[in-house]
Amino acid sequence: MTPAAVVLVAACTIGVSTLVWGVAALCRLLAEGRVQEGLLSPSMYYRRNEVAVLIAAHNEELVIADAVAAALRLVPAGNVFVVSDGSTDATVERARAEGAAAWDLTPNRGKAGAIRAGLERFGIPSRFPLLLLLDADSRPRPDYLRTALPLFTDEGVVAVAGRATTATDTRTTRMGRFLLAYRERTYVCTQYLHKFGQAARGADAVAIVPGFASLYRTDVLDRIDIDAPGLSIEDFNMTFEVHAKRLGRIAFHPECAIAETQDPAVFRDYSAQVRRWSLGFWQTVRRHGVRPGLFWVAVGVFALETVVSSLALVAILPVLVVATGAAAVAPLLTGEAGEALSALSAATPVGPIVLGFVIVDAVMTAFACAISRERPRVWMLLFPLMRVWDAVLCLRALGAALGRPSDGRWRSPDRRAVPPAAEPAVSSPR
Repeated sequence: MTPAAVVLVAACTIGVSTLVWGVAALCRLLAEGRVQEGLLSPSMYYRRNEVAVLIAAHNEELVIADAVAAALRLVPAGNVFVVSDGSTDATVERARAEGAAAWDLTPNRGKAGAIRAGLERFGIPSRFPLLLLLDADSRPRPDYLRTALPLFTDEGVVAVAGRATTATDTRTTRMGRFLLAYRERTYVCTQYLHKFGQAARGADAVAIVPGFASLYRTDVLDRIDIDAPGLSIEDFNMTFEVHAKRLGRIAFHPECAIAETQDPAVFRDYSAQVRRWSLGFWQTVRRHGVRPGLFWVAVGVFALETVVSSLALVAILPVLVVATGAAAVAPLLTGEAGEALSALSAATPVGPIVLGFVIVDAVMTAFACAISRERPRVWMLLFPLMRVWDAVLCLRALGAALGRPSDGRWRSPDRRAVPPAAEPAVSSPR
């Protein structure tokens, strides 16, 4: 029972998909070797002036100027477009003041509707071969296009998934720093241990081209149902559409197309965002159903694994409390009651459960710190509690996805003003 408990809890903590795609990522790394300097040279097919940047924003006056400024460091003036989706603040004014072409869309349609409307309003597909979808709280690094465009030298590639990293240049509370560190760990583990392997040429199983900062070839956009009804977010569905309609490959490399994003530093906003992301995933799975192919098998396995592991993670804390209580009370009782509690305590090994849960989670933290070159901190041992909360949010989202459809309209998290002197760091190949 003890070894089985350790293995079960460890599997629920790290996930079977993580093991499979982590191995695939290692094989890809060994096959490709380190990033070659040639990969960082400009693409022979596209140039920076051929890239349009479209930002859909809703009440983003605190961050929109920073996003526009970052975009203008990548592309010429006139290539950056902002759709203010029913904003009631100064989003439009600040975007225009920074140099973007901005449009006030009313009434608001949600992010997906704003993207679709922006494409038509500014005539982007007919004017530019590439589109960078950028969130208002995101900031592409200066080498974003220098590293991303070469991925399009493969003519089969129709999208390049951006790599997310948490922006840390704004002031926040201790709780905020905890949430940002946990989110950065999630980004590192997901992108290095899942997406890098999924993007291997023989797999082509990337599950999401994140809408925070990713590139699409515009000649496929008219075949993607961007603003499909009933979905809370658009990026899962757009990715599934690429696979379902066999439009081409999705490229990803963790050293390319990097952008910093302002993640929630308030627990309420963090919870709302995770629930929204989870809801979008389940809604998209429900919309597309089951199809033949490696991608769909991978999604099905991941979905099943997510439900099972979430149920297990949600049950961990109550089980530990009951087992610990039974072990403490059993010696104080005699007769059948004491025997029953002793049997319960023996059947629920607290030590192995904690070992399988905490130790494996700590290994993930150590991996993320090594990749990010951050010093591990003692309070990171509390990350398992966040895993449990994520599982609760995931299961709640699954229930919601089976109910009423979403209208796609949004409420942005509380934003933090970016210091005027803040400049994004340039990433260096590892």
